[in-house]
Amino acid sequence: MSASRRNFIKTAAGVASAPLILPHGLSAADAELKPLRMGFIGMGKQSGGLLRNFMSHKAIVVSVCDVDKTRVNNAKAVVDKHNSEKGIDAECVATTRYEDIIARDDIDAVCIATPDHWHAIPTVAALRAGKDVYCEKPLTHNIFEAVTVIDEVKKTGRILQTGSMQRSSKEFRVACELVRNGVIGEVEEVVCNFGDPGIPCDLPGEEMEPDLDWDRWLGPAPMRDYNSILSPRGLHNHFPHWRKYQEYGGGMVTDWGAHHLDIAQWGLGMDGSGPVEVIPPEDPKAKKGCVLKYANGITITHGDSIGVEFRGSKGKVQVTRGKFALEVDGEVKYQSLSKEDRSVTSQYTLAEREYLADAEVKLYASRSHIGDFLQCVESREKPITDEIVGAGSAICCHLMNIGYYYDQKVKWDPAKNEFVDGTGDPAWLTREYRGPYNFPA
Repeated sequence: MSASRRNFIKTAAGVASAPLILPHGLSAADAELKPLRMGFIGMGKQSGGLLRNFMSHKAIVVSVCDVDKTRVNNAKAVVDKHNSEKGIDAECVATTRYEDIIARDDIDAVCIATPDHWHAIPTVAALRAGKDVYCEKPLTHNIFEAVTVIDEVKKTGRILQTGSMQRSSKEFRVACELVRNGVIGEVEEVVCNFGDPGIPCDLPGEEMEPDLDWDRWLGPAPMRDYNSILSPRGLHNHFPHWRKYQEYGGGMVTDWGAHHLDIAQWGLGMDGSGPVEVIPPEDPKAKKGCVLKYANGITITHGDSIGVEFRGSKGKVQVTRGKFALEVDGEVKYQSLSKEDRSVTSQYTLAEREYLADAEVKLYASRSHIGDFLQCVESREKPITDEIVGAGSAICCHLMNIGYYYDQKVKWDPAKNEFVDGTGDPAWLTREYRGPYNFPA
């Protein structure tokens, strides 16, 4: 057990240029940004889209990393082709070791899109090496890691963006502004719809995939035989199901839940805070029904509604990707939930015009999640899903899974990020890290 992990348990137990998308009031003169040299860690399905997106924003990719040589060599070929077509004089180096990217002084920022159990270790290493970080959601695999990442960003002064890109989609921002400005009255509860919590991995062993460093894929997770469900053979065009298993992810609670609980936090104005109680479902075998309760009495329930549904004393707001609805005083004012309805853009735009023209609360407006990160790397201002946002939303996910995994009601101090009132076990906040892949001390 590393010293940092021991100290955490002890404490817990005792107590290129970016596009013209200008956040924080940047002027057009700030739009011509310095070329950002980047390294990419994890070259699977998600990273393919990120890689193309960053390069379209004129980031210069100089290294790619994956423990699967087929995937990393394919990513290198994609970058080399792009650089050649755009006349970019930069060599892209392929590596199977993320440490090679962290060690390079000529790399300004990294993009991390590994399986969840590998998010925090290279994130912390990159921050300590003076690099800015774009890391996919959930930001961390457990609560100890989330607290550590917050601390490291504070110590290093680096920029970190979490890939919770729903905050850069306008239907979610308008929905949260409606809630924050009291259009549906006093919020009473939020219901979020996503899939099941994680389960222990019980997959059988298979013949090893050629050119895959399986030991490094497992990293800090327990040693087990290779299975292609966890790391599909060669190139693939789907999201692998490692996320289903506790050792590597947290089921859909940390997958889609990381998106929808993030929006719930935003709409409730709870960034930088969180719930004070976790209430498991009555049936210990249930896969929905866990409740996060806040100090003001508002609850977030893992239920069967639309993606995120805010319920207030005067109405409700429903929102998910491409869908939006507003009901006030028993009347549906605007709705785009089916093909028969008007477009979602028209509905949230009309709602914004009617109810938010003179709104007192205006939330951070980002129209490009990656563009926002690149602008903030230049300006050194906080991006829309910084470490406080990303870690806070991840902590909500992990607390909800704790409710499912251990079937106990627990009390939580969101300021200290620890269990209180004699509830919970500090060991639940972290994991055993398999050497030599220990968490950085």
